[in-house]
Amino acid sequence: MTTKKINHIGIAVKNIETATPFYRDVLGMNFEGTEEVAEQQVRVAFFQVGESRIELLEPTSPDSPVAKFLEKNGEGIHHIAYEVDDLEAALADLQAKEVRLIDKTPRKGAHGASIAFVHPKASGGVLTELCHGSKH
Repeated sequence: MTTKKINHIGIAVKNIETATPFYRDVLGMNFEGTEEVAEQQVRVAFFQVGESRIELLEPTSPDSPVAKFLEKNGEGIHHIAYEVDDLEAALADLQAKEVRLIDKTPRKGAHGASIAFVHPKASGGVLTELCHGSKH
């Protein structure tokens, strides 16, 4: 498996409109817009910072994983996403190494990317996303 870069850091927020001014106006990050990812029950706001992004994650359903995260932990870092050359090969490699995965096969993420999550118990308590094919 080849990890190319940190693609983005996902930050769980209760309200994107309330959180956006800090990243856009205070930190001066380039706001790239929002997208709803129905499959993940989340609305995402994108901010470019160098070759990576910050993604604000707002739940669209009280049953979504992000809503459950907010209930348990409050607002804050939800996950770190690493871009890989070949997501299916990366997942096969991790399975061969007996790494605990949330997703054994890729699923659809924001910006048309294929994504998969590594269980936080396998990565020191950090929810880790692997992604490939993002349009940005």
